[in-house]
Amino acid sequence: MAVVKATKKDKQLLARLMRAEAEGDGKLGMLMVGNVGVNRTRVGCLDFSDINTIQRMVFQSPGGFEATQKGYFYQRAREMEIRLAQKAINGGRYHPASYALWFFRPEGSCPAQWFGQWNSGRYKSHCFFIPTESECAEVYNTF
Repeated sequence: MAVVKATKKDKQLLARLMRAEAEGDGKLGMLMVGNVGVNRTRVGCLDFSDINTIQRMVFQSPGGFEATQKGYFYQRAREMEIRLAQKAINGGRYHPASYALWFFRPEGSCPAQWFGQWNSGRYKSHCFFIPTESECAEVYNTF
């Protein structure tokens, strides 16, 4: 059962984002990017107060995803990526992205904080960052 509303087009859009941001990190890396995207869509806190659809989340500006500015993002989603996107839409949580609202790919090791948000861990090339519960309790709600 979906934890965010998603049309077929939304699912394809999320699948393209997941591939463009983390294909090099494999299926689990792509699921973690989807996890962050769904988290952003579900919450109404911090930088995401008006991000309540997958389309708004993917194309958020400023503060959105760098991949949307590259041609690879605009290639058609493949079936495997669409299946992964559906897992994220269904509320799959994948540590260290479980409650993350941000991630990035550093040159070296992950910093303890990034723009005041705490590091929750690294998976391959990406570091994930979570808000404190006092800043965004919604992300810690179960579905």
